[in-house]
Amino acid sequence: MARLFGTDGVRGIANQELTPLLAMQIGQAGAYVLTMELEHSLEVKHSMEAGYSAEEEHKPTIMVGCDTRISGDMLANALMAGACSVGANCVYLGVLPTPAVAYLTQKYKYDAGVVISASHNPMEFNGIKFFDGNGYKLPDALEDKIESIIRSNMEGIHFPTGSGVGKINYDRHAREEYIEHVIQAVPMDLAGMKIVVDCAEGASYYTSVEALRRLGGNVIPIHNNPDGININAGCGSTHMKELQERVIEEKAKVGLAFDGDADRLLAVDENGRIVDGDQIMAIVGNDIKCHGKLKKDTIVATVMSNLGFFLMGKRNGLTIEQTKVGDRYVLERMKEIGASLGGEQSGHIIFLDESTTGDGLLSGLHLLQVMVNTGKNLSELAQIMEVLPQALVNARVANDKKEKFMEYPEIAEAIRQLEAKFAGEGRVLIRPSGTEPMVRVMIEGKDQQMISQAAEGLAELIRNTLQ
Repeated sequence: MARLFGTDGVRGIANQELTPLLAMQIGQAGAYVLTMELEHSLEVKHSMEAGYSAEEEHKPTIMVGCDTRISGDMLANALMAGACSVGANCVYLGVLPTPAVAYLTQKYKYDAGVVISASHNPMEFNGIKFFDGNGYKLPDALEDKIESIIRSNMEGIHFPTGSGVGKINYDRHAREEYIEHVIQAVPMDLAGMKIVVDCAEGASYYTSVEALRRLGGNVIPIHNNPDGININAGCGSTHMKELQERVIEEKAKVGLAFDGDADRLLAVDENGRIVDGDQIMAIVGNDIKCHGKLKKDTIVATVMSNLGFFLMGKRNGLTIEQTKVGDRYVLERMKEIGASLGGEQSGHIIFLDESTTGDGLLSGLHLLQVMVNTGKNLSELAQIMEVLPQALVNARVANDKKEKFMEYPEIAEAIRQLEAKFAGEGRVLIRPSGTEPMVRVMIEGKDQQMISQAAEGLAELIRNTLQ
């Protein structure tokens, strides 16, 4: 049976794969596991402090937020009901960006945070991801504990009665605290700068626009009227065309595009050209390095980053660490080596001195700060790296087969031939998606037409073979 948790929590079609029942079970198991972790820490405290008493115990409290999907409230309330049924309290924030939930969980020292979101996926999908009390995504070991309890039908869980049952409190003002946090983290004067902001009809529809306006920006928001079913629909960081056109039409300095839960950012320069996560990290990373604030002169990226990004690093005296795809793996490596900046080409960028997870608004503010401080247009700043031609094609396959593509001889041989063909002049990277029923085919090289044809051909073979 496939693992319930993927690279970014539990994902599925809401009310079909990710049902209220499953959400309730995740709430029960998650709260129970976190209770066990808390009790263990209290036992350690008890052994170290003679004055410890039972009165110091408290119910675990979980902070819960969601994006703008119509299924968000349904799943959030089911999850909170599950958590309360095992004795945990919940604080419901309503619609809020993922990084805001992580930040507030850490700030108020809650035992965990939960975000109900499927990020950049279509509206019919939804997801559940946990953060620990420090605002970090849970390690695999804790997710495995939660999953094992669910699969054992909650065996061993105690369900309290009376005063032992948890309760839900509601906080609709948390977004203001988050806005103040990011403004204070990256202060600047944006007076006179025209900025087009695509909110993806998602969780950033208020926070991103309000933060930029408070900094003095002339903000032109688009796709900031969510109705529950329009999230990511032809907009946001996965659909950039309208933002590109609008930046040119408005003669704006820059365009910023968020995804559904606002943990990623892509930008558009004044000429309508996309500036991706690699380029943003190159621009901001070099600026921070020049000010002596880039820890270990290192940026952590993934194997999906453009080859031009790694060449840029060599030219500018930067160490570029590589991880497998997924911002959680970027974060793990950053913590291991003490790095302060890392991220993905897709726009998940982590500024670890200011946030415990990818934060689209924080990334946008750092990019704008470089523009303000240097007086340069984004097109000029983006020249710090050459983006080499790259072809990325998704092959939709049966979900239970996506991890096994190399077990099929015809696929393995086709990959071997492509690796031999592009060796020395590019690279071939094939990987299963961590969140969707897809195998992603990426080929990098000098000739765009050649690599596009090769990627399409291999993707078609994988698609047909793994139906």
